[in-house]
Amino acid sequence: MNAVLRLSLGNFLFFAIFALTMIGVKDQNDRRDAWHHGGWIAKFAIWVVLVVLMFFVPNIVISVYVFGIAEILSKFGSGLFLLVQVVMLLDFTNNWNDSWVEKDEQKWEIALLVVTVICYLATFAFSGVLFMWFNPSDHDCGLNVFFIVLTMILAFAFAIIALHPQVNGSVMPASVISVYCAYLCYTSLSSEPYDYACNGLHMHSKQVSMSALVLGMLTTVLSVVYSAVRAGSSTTFLSPPSSPRSGARNPLLGDSNVEEGKGNSEGSEPRPVSYSYTFFHLIFALASMYSAMLLTGWTSATSERSELMDVGWTTVWVRICTEWSTAALYIWTLVAPLLFPDRDFS
Repeated sequence: MNAVLRLSLGNFLFFAIFALTMIGVKDQNDRRDAWHHGGWIAKFAIWVVLVVLMFFVPNIVISVYVFGIAEILSKFGSGLFLLVQVVMLLDFTNNWNDSWVEKDEQKWEIALLVVTVICYLATFAFSGVLFMWFNPSDHDCGLNVFFIVLTMILAFAFAIIALHPQVNGSVMPASVISVYCAYLCYTSLSSEPYDYACNGLHMHSKQVSMSALVLGMLTTVLSVVYSAVRAGSSTTFLSPPSSPRSGARNPLLGDSNVEEGKGNSEGSEPRPVSYSYTFFHLIFALASMYSAMLLTGWTSATSERSELMDVGWTTVWVRICTEWSTAALYIWTLVAPLLFPDRDFS
């Protein structure tokens, strides 16, 4: 685990340095724009140097990164990354729904209906399984029941609000968000301490811990890959509304008036960047922090069973608060246009 934490710190420093370097880049004529889009060999060399250096720093440096003075910063940054994941999910589901609706064909409408039904069936079936696993009949597990019931209520609320005539939403994104909330509820409950009586999976705590860790890492990878893919889109969530498409780059060779050995002249036409380069690198830096928190269970307290990762009450509440934040953000995307009709939320 120590090696993974050192790799995490190296990644964090690499992307944090680039995030700071790209502050204030608003025009593609800025020299830093070329550094952001190119220089891959140099970037790789810098990354290798930083990662290798982390394996030579004293253990106290790693402890400070994960447990010491920077513990609050790491937890805050990791929690922020979870919220970024939620924003990415909302962006993905809305674009998925819009792309199928725009086709305006019956087969795509049927596909939307099928996806919606499957997601809702999975949500409520999953909730039933959670009742079996985390609400033993011989114990009073009011907290677990509250988490599960609230998850089911949220699923109903998403559909009701999305189908309201004034909202003019779609039930397909609501169903996908419902499944995700059920998944977050599961990860929260499965992170309860192995000796907690209401944790019905305590006999398989090691396997559950590892599966939760793998799923957490998988969602992290998917999030950063999605952010990278969407960064080049003119409709990306990283972009200001008026930004142009990032693909509109200068030709490799300019006109005959361009002097040899020079790039864009001082009088060249301004070309605003299509997304925030700083925020782009910040996502990767936060993902590095999040991976460290996954491995340490969001706490510096040493577990009685050191082979269990991402287990403990801190993890439980981080996960459940992420679920509630997901619900709040999704509901906000539905009702915000009604509350502020003069604003453009497209």
